[in-house]
Amino acid sequence: MQEWELDYNWLRVRHVVKKSMGRSDLPNLNNILFLIGIQELGRFGDSFTKEEKQDLMHVAVCTLLEPDGYFKFKGRDADGWPHFDVIKPIPVEGVRAQEELIKTKVIEYFKNLKDEEE
Repeated sequence: MQEWELDYNWLRVRHVVKKSMGRSDLPNLNNILFLIGIQELGRFGDSFTKEEKQDLMHVAVCTLLEPDGYFKFKGRDADGWPHFDVIKPIPVEGVRAQEELIKTKVIEYFKNLKDEEE
């Protein structure tokens, strides 16, 4: 995906989330990862500790990178939290490149959600 396509599609996802959440401002990557984590956990309306919020973002990243073979879903613990095994290292170095990878995977995640709804 070219840089302009990534920027355009990323902005579209941010607007979709903004609208669906009834927010006045555009969410950032961390906000969206948090929401994906909640979606994957399947517990809405709960309040989460700071550590749980970090765990939710980790769940989101694992979920996003699982289709590419970086992680494998292991199962859920007694509290219903998903757990993953690391399969291979992520070959992307540098913060910018990592953010671009995650944004690309978020775009795919939302596209797949839309396709499932149709």
